[in-house]
Amino acid sequence: MRYVALLRGINLGPSRRIPMPRLREVLTDRGYGSVRTLIASGNVVLDSEVAEDELRRDLVTAIEEEFGLDVPVVVRSGEELTAVLAEDPFGDVATDTSRYSVTFLPTVPDADRVAVLPPAEGGSYAVRGRELYLWLPDGMGVSAMAKWPWDRLLGVAGTNRNWNTVTKLAELAR
Repeated sequence: MRYVALLRGINLGPSRRIPMPRLREVLTDRGYGSVRTLIASGNVVLDSEVAEDELRRDLVTAIEEEFGLDVPVVVRSGEELTAVLAEDPFGDVATDTSRYSVTFLPTVPDADRVAVLPPAEGGSYAVRGRELYLWLPDGMGVSAMAKWPWDRLLGVAGTNRNWNTVTKLAELAR
């Protein structure tokens, strides 16, 4: 099975650094096949025979053992990533794919939390299953919604990737 693993909060500054070449070596040594990374923000494509949750736990353990970091990991199968692209709730309005993103959540947020999310400000959002789609036409650095405490609002912490990265990861996962 081909999987995409998304590491949260690494390589964003001088701390929490994980070199992608070493990560590929570590994961290959653990028996994963065709290990590839995309950019340095923690995107890994690999082949594994284990189930998603077992894979996630093993990746967290491998990163802790090798790099001494407690890094949340979200996993999707290649097929699931293709479905994320197919869902595309803002494809008809998102004119700049670098300002269109998906937050990958480890679990489906509680429906009651989703039902009471505030109205969109300066863009659009949609929660679909384990994904939060964000269209922020003014950009992540300016948009009010980018600063919303999504983890607290949804009750689950995720990791965000822009549409261009999601598209490239889906291509690698095919």
